[in-house]
Amino acid sequence: MFDRFFPDEYVASTYVIPFEKLYEEGYRGVIFDIDNTLVPHGAPADERAEKLFRRLKKIGFSSCLISNNREARVKMFNRNIQTQYIYNAHKPSVKNYVRAMEIMGTDRETTLFVGDQLFTDVWGARKAGIHSILVRPIHPKEEIQIVLKRRLEKIVLYFYARKKNRSGQKKD
Repeated sequence: MFDRFFPDEYVASTYVIPFEKLYEEGYRGVIFDIDNTLVPHGAPADERAEKLFRRLKKIGFSSCLISNNREARVKMFNRNIQTQYIYNAHKPSVKNYVRAMEIMGTDRETTLFVGDQLFTDVWGARKAGIHSILVRPIHPKEEIQIVLKRRLEKIVLYFYARKKNRSGQKKD
């Protein structure tokens, strides 16, 4: 029932993702959410985010930011990152996930998505057929509508963990 919202992977932070390994596996493009995925909500790019994008470029990845925020917010974050971006993306609509792949010159098999929300980020990536990586939110301060969604996400993540535990037990 909740499977449509399950990420392909769930990790503690964007900054622990083994991008070199993923590149070796054939991935060539990474689509990122911004708020609570790369920086706290509303924050500019920090040194850690800037270092990540330099690393991705060095590895050979194309990247694109996809955000439901207005252009001013995305542009401010991107000032020192200097990657492609899509604002007002209407996630979980598939349209701008596809557009991001077109911008990067990648396809469903060679693209990753990294975000912190199940019902916008992950669900949109899954509908678009993209490998999704859910990260824990960076900061607890969020807008009220996101706080309410987080309560529902806990239920979905409970079933996600149960499924992962069951599939892990079968392998042993």
